[in-house]
Amino acid sequence: MTAIRAALLRGLNLAAAFFLASTVCAHGAEQAASRGVPKLGRGINILGYDGIWEGGRNAPFRLDNLTTIKKAGFAHVRINFFGFKFMGPENVLDEIVLRRLDTVIDEVLARGLIPILDEHDTHICQRDIAECAPKLKAFWRQIAERYAGRYPALVFEVLNEPGGQMTSSSWNTLLNECLEIIRRTNPDRPVIAGVLNVDEIPIDQLALPADDRNLIVTFHYYAPIQFTHQGAPWSQTFSRIGPLDWGSRDDEAKAASDFNKVRLWADKEKRPIYLGEFGVYERAPSDSRLRYLSFVARSADRLGWSWAYWQFDHDFAAFDSARQAWKPHILRALVPPRR
Repeated sequence: MTAIRAALLRGLNLAAAFFLASTVCAHGAEQAASRGVPKLGRGINILGYDGIWEGGRNAPFRLDNLTTIKKAGFAHVRINFFGFKFMGPENVLDEIVLRRLDTVIDEVLARGLIPILDEHDTHICQRDIAECAPKLKAFWRQIAERYAGRYPALVFEVLNEPGGQMTSSSWNTLLNECLEIIRRTNPDRPVIAGVLNVDEIPIDQLALPADDRNLIVTFHYYAPIQFTHQGAPWSQTFSRIGPLDWGSRDDEAKAASDFNKVRLWADKEKRPIYLGEFGVYERAPSDSRLRYLSFVARSADRLGWSWAYWQFDHDFAAFDSARQAWKPHILRALVPPRR
């Protein structure tokens, strides 16, 4: 961590002036925007690729890991739920799977963590919005009705990473239709709405109901993706890339500029921001990986944004499921030890 702190201090010569100067303004905007929504704090993504939903096959995540997450200093978990694959031909969700979801939410709340229920069917929704739209609306109608009046701390996230074949216009239409469905039964439920997931972060194109102040706006940050995804075996392109480093003044200035764009919009619109995913694949050089994670997490902290690391286990992992132990350097980069 000494090397990481030294690298951050070097980069702050260029980037921190912006961040530190903006902190007071950002916290003021956050407080104004957050009166109707919870402060999510630091979090981590869980259960996206775990067999818990299928009854426990290939399920490295243990519900007791939630205690480990809480003790490490995290305040919330983002539950990555692929709801579409548990729908029947009439888009009816499987009751057995929903009961498993109930159990997960109960266990999260019992640990004093905030649960975010994230509909994670990105691959379908980015590929074909006509296929996605009826499923997404059916999902939220059933989920909203199921949890109406229950679990007041539960936060809904409409859709992970809208993008692909979607335009901002088509996403705004679908997003607002889903919000209308949710608000029929959950008028005060905190709901997370995503910016179109493209490199430009077109947050100024996001159209939200002006009178709905129980909304949190999210974006994901993996820039530059050649660095964060280097060596990823599922991609013919990324699997051949690396080793690439990160941490120059130009690198940090680019991240600062991207975050400033989001900050300016949030200040103007008085909306809280949630950095719902960021991470670096394991094949990146270790020092650069830790510099990146620490820089992004501390930058979000200074701006008053909540954030969630991608992810707890599987790839990009902060936790070793086989050893049942944190990867200590990753954890320290995300949640520095208390002094």
